[in-house]
Amino acid sequence: MACYLAPMGVGVLSPWHIAIFAIVVLVVFGPKRLPEMGRSLGKGMREFKDSISGQSTPAADPAAATSALMVEAGTPSSGTVVPDRDTL
Repeated sequence: MACYLAPMGVGVLSPWHIAIFAIVVLVVFGPKRLPEMGRSLGKGMREFKDSISGQSTPAADPAAATSALMVEAGTPSSGTVVPDRDTL
């Protein structure tokens, strides 16, 4: 039995592979949907990276941002209801 050795570069993506893949993706999803998919992929990757590194920005945490706005506005954050001046 003869042993067949594969040539070097088998399994490596060539520019033709990438071009064919891009054409298939464009045909399947269409040009209007691709930018939306790119944005959502980037957002997901950013959120994953932030969760792995443990970093959190104030804008990314809605509860912290809301409580910070309430403190700045001078409204109570303890859950008490304050009536409007118009209703008094």
